Amino acid sequence: MYRKQVKLQRIICIFALIAAAVLFVYSLGMLTDLYDSLYPMMRNPDNLEETDVPGSIIYYDMQSFNHQLLISALVLIVLAAFLFVTNTSSRRKYYIGNYTMTAVNVIAEIGVAVWAHLQVNAFRTQFITTVDFEALEMWSEIWETPAMTAGSTFWFDIHYLACGLLIAAAVLLIVNAIWKRRLMQSERSLLAGKAVSA
Repeated sequence: MYRKQVKLQRIICIFALIAAAVLFVYSLGMLTDLYDSLYPMMRNPDNLEETDVPGSIIYYDMQSFNHQLLISALVLIVLAAFLFVTNTSSRRKYYIGNYTMTAVNVIAEIGVAVWAHLQVNAFRTQFITTVDFEALEMWSEIWETPAMTAGSTFWFDIHYLACGLLIAAAVLLIVNAIWKRRLMQSERSLLAGKAVSA
């Protein structure tokens, strides 16, 4: 049973690292469409009210959040890497350091996922309700810039995948820690029973 559990915990730790990497890639690509379509419509970066497309200011509004999301993804990657540094991915028996690293990863993954979800949903609503898509399409033809499909929210909606992977990684780390604890308790009970019978 221990062999199966150790093999699975390695897979779970790899999954946590992949989930953090996916969030990092998402943070890099999130503003791509907004930049291509809305940035050229801003006539004067010193005065964000001067724009050919009402609502295009969302590109600037999201800059701070996007930077914070990028930093958060990097932190999650480092934390997931520490699962390997502390041998949480391969240790047969867990010690306080392994449980601590598991807990830190779980808290960080859930925290970032919830925070990112709330932020992206708020910006998605702002995008849908404030951007003038008719003006965007017209000016995109004039300036020969890429035009977003009216109401396209792909880069906003894909956050469900990125955040979902983080939540899944957190749940799997919790399940793994509980399973590990039960196996260790069972082993101690078995050894204690053998010692008494001897």
